[in-house]
Amino acid sequence: MVRKDRKQSGQGMTEYIIVVALVAVAAIAVYQLFGQVVRSQTAAMARELAGEDGSEQSAMAQAAAEAAAGQTAARTLKSFTGNAAAGQ
Repeated sequence: MVRKDRKQSGQGMTEYIIVVALVAVAAIAVYQLFGQVVRSQTAAMARELAGEDGSEQSAMAQAAAEAAAGQTAARTLKSFTGNAAAGQ
């Protein structure tokens, strides 16, 4: 019986590790998806928490957000399929 308990305990730990790994991968993917805006905002917050001026990073975040908004407005279904440059 002890062996069965160990097996179940190991199974629970394995499931926990898999869930934690999936959450970590999802968090990394979301962080990469939002790109430079999130990185600049994070840098600004870190500088402000350290007692330094984070206005440069805030300005970079604003510029990145404006650039992303411009890119989003210009996208169509053709740009997602790779046919925008070919004129198809």
